[in-house]
Amino acid sequence: MKKLLFVAVLSLGSLTAFAQEGEEVTQEATEVIVAQDNFTAIETSELPEAVSNAVATNYTTATINKAFVNKEEQYKLEVALEDGTVGTLYADKDGNWIEL
Repeated sequence: MKKLLFVAVLSLGSLTAFAQEGEEVTQEATEVIVAQDNFTAIETSELPEAVSNAVATNYTTATINKAFVNKEEQYKLEVALEDGTVGTLYADKDGNWIEL
């Protein structure tokens, strides 16, 4: 009887030890923040000539994919280069580059 009790305790103890050796799973939370920048989408054909010329002059391989404007007549341009690089540029109505 003592042997049976010893085997039962030993079995239960070893099962518990194996249960604790599992893979540790960690979860990472990703927080997405959407900034309200008060820009309204416009057609690229509606851009002032000065803005279009500034892109053509400074970024010769760039294509304007999307254009946006705000109340201060500042333009947000989503552009793509021939090499696949994409980015956002900001310009005023006179074609001067600005940082927002």
